Amino acid sequence: MTQADELENAILARAERLASEYRERAQRSRDNILRDAAEKLRLREQREEAIAKTLGDRAYRQQVQAEELKLQSHLDLVRWNLVRDVESRLAEQMEAHRKDSTAYLKTLQGFIQTALTEMERSQVILRANSADLKLLTKQWDRVAETLPADTQANLDENPIETLGGVMIESSDGKIRVDNTFEGRLARLRSRLQQVILERLVPSGFDTGSIFGG
Repeated sequence: MTQADELENAILARAERLASEYRERAQRSRDNILRDAAEKLRLREQREEAIAKTLGDRAYRQQVQAEELKLQSHLDLVRWNLVRDVESRLAEQMEAHRKDSTAYLKTLQGFIQTALTEMERSQVILRANSADLKLLTKQWDRVAETLPADTQANLDENPIETLGGVMIESSDGKIRVDNTFEGRLARLRSRLQQVILERLVPSGFDTGSIFGG
């Protein structure tokens, strides 16, 4: 298993732990939202009971469905905000990881090795943010030792905007592997969101019982 694979597994594991911490909060939010919705619906039904009888079953069900869609939209917003909150915590975890320069250097080396395997190019350019450029420059001998014998890699002195990681590009500019934090997160986002949602709301937000089925 490569360093890149280990980091992906670590990110997923951290997402699971963070999502579990938020699950109780999500449950409380769900209960409060559904309880408030039930009370509002009860009061509305009392006020409009006479009118509802004359409107007929079809018109009444249309009104109920509209309320159900409105509530579901609000629940979806709550769920999305929780997902975004957990994702922001992943960025904090990445920041913490970067502070351990020894471990972080191994991560960068894993990113570079993985990219070179995918690209199959002998000449590449490495791009990183200003802090990571300093680390890679300082430890370049160690980095170079891990490169394939026939590979020539050069550091671009112009830093890029990224939280961490490295962008690897062939010297001719035709192939690029985005192993920055943002690039890898974008590729993993669907899996991450699935994991987070499974931990936060394993049975989903169900409003059917309130609205009679």
